[in-house]
Amino acid sequence: MATTSELKQMLQEGKFDQAFAKLYAADPATVAAQRARYIQAVEGFEHYFGVDRTVRLYSAPGRTEIGGNHTDHNNGIVMAAAVNLDIVSVVSPTDNNQVRAKSQGYDKLDVVDLNLLTPQKGEEEHSASLIRGVAAGIVQKGGKIGGFDAYSVSDVLRGSGLSSSAAFEVCMGAIFRGEYNNNDMELLNQVEIAKISQYAENVFFGKPCGLMDQTACAVGSAITIDFKDPTAPVVQEVAFDLASKQFALCISDTKGSHADLTDDYAAIRSEMESVAQCFGCKVLREVDEQTFLAAIPQLRSKVGDRAIVRAIHFYNECRRATALYEAVKEDNFDQFLQLIIEGGHSSFEFNQNAYSIKNPQEQGVPLALAISQRVLNGRGAWRLQGGGFAGTIQAFVPLDLLEQYRAAIDAVFGEGSCHVLSVRNYGAVPVTPEM
Repeated sequence: MATTSELKQMLQEGKFDQAFAKLYAADPATVAAQRARYIQAVEGFEHYFGVDRTVRLYSAPGRTEIGGNHTDHNNGIVMAAAVNLDIVSVVSPTDNNQVRAKSQGYDKLDVVDLNLLTPQKGEEEHSASLIRGVAAGIVQKGGKIGGFDAYSVSDVLRGSGLSSSAAFEVCMGAIFRGEYNNNDMELLNQVEIAKISQYAENVFFGKPCGLMDQTACAVGSAITIDFKDPTAPVVQEVAFDLASKQFALCISDTKGSHADLTDDYAAIRSEMESVAQCFGCKVLREVDEQTFLAAIPQLRSKVGDRAIVRAIHFYNECRRATALYEAVKEDNFDQFLQLIIEGGHSSFEFNQNAYSIKNPQEQGVPLALAISQRVLNGRGAWRLQGGGFAGTIQAFVPLDLLEQYRAAIDAVFGEGSCHVLSVRNYGAVPVTPEM
């Protein structure tokens, strides 16, 4: 630990440059930008909580879905990856069993009394509920908690499908683990932090999310998650160096509205589950694929054709998520790109979540995909990601086409719509010079 003054001096002297190169990118401009960003974060802490407090730094990344679109809710298999956008927290422990948390860009200072570890009325859908829920989950796991002051800055794009809320949750979990549990990775490993974060979001925040977002943010790198037993998901991790392939990861915001899409999202899950119910099962993962395929003629009149093609997407997409992981592991990047394109087609054609049939005139996602295909055909890969219907698409872009691709997207959707990222091989961690 260091005082805020000492920490700023260390940052200015480049003592954290090696860590920044690992977390973000090794080019001098990125390292310099992160050095300035962290100094600004420490100064923000000093402004709200006092000068020369003893502090530590913590970071948790956002995430992007790579494969397994709309499979997790039926206990399927997904592939996701952490990205080099993150939340950074400057943290100082206190002895009053109270968390005070301030986030840049938000007016409210969250104050959470850790003597109260049950959901509090009026706190739902606010970040204080996530802090309280994470603390409660750590205690239930057998860990220790205590008070701290934290100032956070985040460049995880809100509403972009990169999971800013999950990054915040797992960052809070990493803080409690680091400050009060000696960074115990046996008691509170990254998957446990993810499960605790999901619990906080489900029970305290009031959002019935799955576990993919939190796991990807907590673990880092590229991972597959098998949800066959959702209480004990199987996570496989693999390092993924896009830069060595001379590729960038682009997330493009099509600026579509997510309003009035709840029914569209819910229909995917309910239709997949309606197929499973025809076999006496709750979710598709419990239904043998060959048994399902043989029963299609009878299923059509029971559940309708859309439910059937969405079920076909589920089985194929689970296989594809596993194959994507193997392609990265075996360093078969051409196969990886082909699988990305196949998954994108499956989401569009079979899962049918590229646009809402309630508003067929608004097709920002298909338009962005069409632009991507025109620029990248034969050179890269593109797909919709996340819930779909509106929002963002993902593309893997050769570096020599990057400016052309970014210009083409920005020309249609506005300056800054295309965000250039990379995969980050670290999850929720303390940030130290020795990383």
